[in-house]
Amino acid sequence: MRQKELRIALVCYGGVSLAVYMHGVTKELWKALQASRAYWANDIEPTGTTAVYLKLLRRLEAAGNLRLRVLCDIVAGASAGGINSIFLAQAIHSGQSLEPLTDLWLDVADVDELLDPEARPWSGRTKFWAQPIASYILNRPGNAVSASVAPETRQEVRDKLSRLIRSRWFEPPFSGIGFSRLLYKAMSAMGDTSGPALLPTRHPIDLFVTATDFKGHLETLRLHSPELVLESEHRLTFGFRAPSGAQELAALPELVMAARSTASFPGAFPPLQLEEIDRLVAENGIDWPGRDAFLRRIMPEHAARGDLDSVSLIDGSVLVNAPFADAMRVLRSRPATREVDRRFVYIDPAPDRVGADLRRDTRPPGFFTTIFGSLSSIPREQPIRDNLEALEEESREMATLRAIVRALRPEIEETVGSLFGHTLFLDRPTPKRLAAWRARAQQAAFEQAGFAYHGYVQVKFTGVVTMLARLVFEAAPALGVGSTAPIAERLYTYLSENGIDRMQPLRGGTSPGMAAFFRMQDISFRIRRLRLLARRVTQEWSLDGDVDESQRDAAREAIYGALALCIEAEAVSFLGKEFVERAEGVFEDPGALLDHVADRRNLLAIDTRVDEILAEMLSTMPAGLRKRLLLAYLGYPFYDTVTLPLLRGEGLDEFDPIRVDRISPEDCHAIRQGPMLRGSEFYNFGAFFSRAYRENDYLWGRLHGAERMVELLASTLEGEHALDERELDGFRREAFLAVLDEEHGRLNADPALVGNIRVEVLRRV
Repeated sequence: MRQKELRIALVCYGGVSLAVYMHGVTKELWKALQASRAYWANDIEPTGTTAVYLKLLRRLEAAGNLRLRVLCDIVAGASAGGINSIFLAQAIHSGQSLEPLTDLWLDVADVDELLDPEARPWSGRTKFWAQPIASYILNRPGNAVSASVAPETRQEVRDKLSRLIRSRWFEPPFSGIGFSRLLYKAMSAMGDTSGPALLPTRHPIDLFVTATDFKGHLETLRLHSPELVLESEHRLTFGFRAPSGAQELAALPELVMAARSTASFPGAFPPLQLEEIDRLVAENGIDWPGRDAFLRRIMPEHAARGDLDSVSLIDGSVLVNAPFADAMRVLRSRPATREVDRRFVYIDPAPDRVGADLRRDTRPPGFFTTIFGSLSSIPREQPIRDNLEALEEESREMATLRAIVRALRPEIEETVGSLFGHTLFLDRPTPKRLAAWRARAQQAAFEQAGFAYHGYVQVKFTGVVTMLARLVFEAAPALGVGSTAPIAERLYTYLSENGIDRMQPLRGGTSPGMAAFFRMQDISFRIRRLRLLARRVTQEWSLDGDVDESQRDAAREAIYGALALCIEAEAVSFLGKEFVERAEGVFEDPGALLDHVADRRNLLAIDTRVDEILAEMLSTMPAGLRKRLLLAYLGYPFYDTVTLPLLRGEGLDEFDPIRVDRISPEDCHAIRQGPMLRGSEFYNFGAFFSRAYRENDYLWGRLHGAERMVELLASTLEGEHALDERELDGFRREAFLAVLDEEHGRLNADPALVGNIRVEVLRRV
């Protein structure tokens, strides 16, 4: 049976109180991941929408002979979307429950709860002189409440807004430490729950949350003239990575700090300063042994200058409301055990709301409209066209490379076949023979490539040095360099001084020094070769009708087992604690760094182990499949010589096109068309003024999430195997009713909410 992984990279926009809607969506993704785990682990039968998704996965198996595994291994968010991202990533990594976040949004995401105790108007006499001002603002004709809030909740909104207006002026009304305490309480409650992780063991999850460094820090730019200039940088990203099975995604204070800073809406919350998190740690008696290392990693410039205590962080959406770039950056070097269907899924709860409102008004923008629009609204509404065009370009590049590989394949297989004759396919492969065959194929690739091989070697050499420079840059922030460029230049100089030059002629064969350098340092080549082998097994599953799928599964397991050895050695953590010291001394003694990397990785030993794994795998498989894999494995130097220069030295690990899916109220019409969300009222702050609004938006988030999860899972089957729309309607209906059944007892601020939507579901779906 064909196996595939649906890999989701999730991006959560900022949206002020529409974060409650986004939480409902992410909850359905979480439940789809739970269903996938139950499907593969044969756990006890789940309930609710998890059971519906499990049923759909089984239907895909029956309809398309496809076993689908669903993973979410990249999560990024900004502002309130950043909070949802952090909690979802924690639940995926740890197996903990998302229910505490539901309680946070429904119970305490309210202006009365968030107001700083020192700012509350404790009685009607507080700021009595402000009462007429508040009354005028809230009741004058055409006021914002009357214009943007539904009639049945206007009084509730006016009462809470009156208290907000009569709180302290010219200071943020909401409590920073109070917000941090609420986040810590919800995260701690998650820790009281347990369950299996929702990623395969050792598979990494990446989490990115944006913030804005209000005062900024200086970054070095290299120009022609002057050679160096300093530029203020205000973008800041909290990045976390941990393999599944690790003890924790990150320390609790680090996650709280990221959540608190990314959602520090300007004017509503005070900027986050480090003292606030230290205070929270002291109040709760939390151990935070990695504090200093974490701060050096997240804010290396401030740490080097010693001004961490004065850093002020505000809302991440000020500069980066759609953090696609960080998520795109980690697409490479992700382990895979089967065919990958990579999706970027982004949640946008209010597409173009501000722009649409402005375009409907034919008058020129007024004084305050222009100021507030330029400072807040317009930056937050910037489209993601650049990001999507980059993804589209990368997908086109992947498609081009696949076409090139297909075109090269007949000639390369003929060349490899003539190189080894019939011996290759008659003799049983052994580790010793595989090693000898690899060396012979490598030499043949050099001899037959002509002048093209010179360019290939230089690209390959540059790629290895760039990889080493990245390792040093990551491991040694104390170096204080703004980029990998000076590190790479120092390595180039050292290698040139030792007879390994970028422009060294290759007459008579690759120079011995260069060849030895590749044998000891070029781990990327090994990874690319094994990934080609894995794709050959996986993507051409229909070509060998006589091959039992269990044999193909065994081959995949062996190949990815070999690949795991290389991927593990590629990580900076594999190089040990001593590597930090070697990295910090790279400018004084680059040779010690290179020797340490070579000794620690020991790529020749890995080559031997890989040969053993592959020889054992090949010896047990049918002759036809063995031939295909040997031709791919030994022919890889020919493929790499052509494709690596086209990739500008960057190997592609996920070799398939990337598709993008949006989840938004504008895309979900199975139940209702037209306005559904209430948090969009009062300039997207509406849900903070009414629990009924929060319950409404949370429920619609779950319903829209369920609708799109059904469609997302079903889209992995295409062509003649695809499920028809009528059958999909049945799955949508089951999922909607499951959501309503689950939330019937919880959502009661508006007693008619669940019942009315149930009527709509039964009538329309």
